[in-house]
Amino acid sequence: MTDPIIDRLLPVLMGVPGIAAIVLGGSRARGTAHQGSDYDIGLYYDPADPFEVPALASAVARIADEGDAVELTPIGGWGPWINGGAWITVAGSAVDLLYRDLAAVNAVVDAAQRGEFTMAYQAGHPHVFASTIWMGEAAVAVPLHDPAGAFAALQSRVLPYPEALRRALVERFAWEARFALANARKALERQDATYVAGCAFRALSSLAQVLFALNRRYLINEKGAFSEAATLPSTLSGLESDVRDMWRRIGDGELEAALNRLDVLLEAQEKLASTMMSSR
Repeated sequence: MTDPIIDRLLPVLMGVPGIAAIVLGGSRARGTAHQGSDYDIGLYYDPADPFEVPALASAVARIADEGDAVELTPIGGWGPWINGGAWITVAGSAVDLLYRDLAAVNAVVDAAQRGEFTMAYQAGHPHVFASTIWMGEAAVAVPLHDPAGAFAALQSRVLPYPEALRRALVERFAWEARFALANARKALERQDATYVAGCAFRALSSLAQVLFALNRRYLINEKGAFSEAATLPSTLSGLESDVRDMWRRIGDGELEAALNRLDVLLEAQEKLASTMMSSR
């Protein structure tokens, strides 16, 4: 891959002991980036022999626009799921450095093969951080440096999409979508628009999880999920316009009408899921 930012980053990061693999993720890996998109750089490490954060900070300071003002978190500094990293700029372009523990990601893959996943509260993910996000990252990432093949081995394990995981995600999030809608209806008498909107968001986010799983596609981030869901091979007709209409009704105070619209969406999702899961 030829890219001026990556060409500046890669030689510096490769020189830090303990970094087992360097990958490009996010929209630039998926081919959906625009001119101002961030560079998401995953730094994979073996927890038995991790990199030293001061050594990484010293290396990054040589190329970052911020120089010595670069602040890197310790490993685990952003919690167990985001794990840590830094937001920097290189030649005016935003770069996100993200730590990833190879052993932890492989453990998530092991669980997924059994149809198991976890969900955690995480800043930056307004619905949930599902452990399967790590699998989605690995599935779409472009390896930039992988001398021992550690990332290649991981990437080979996340595809094809595990059928047991597919069934578990569809079951869990189809249930949550309905549960969120039922809770939202309880707030109609009080006209509690904030609560209704929160429940509606959870229901829609759960619907997106179901659609992605049905299509054997990992959902990596709530941001842009519905635009992508509308383009999946098996999806709901008029999905984006129906979602916009639901939010318009909530904004106009038409809460019951909004939830009725959401109910129709969930019914359509359930029919699609029933057809697709029974045809497996």
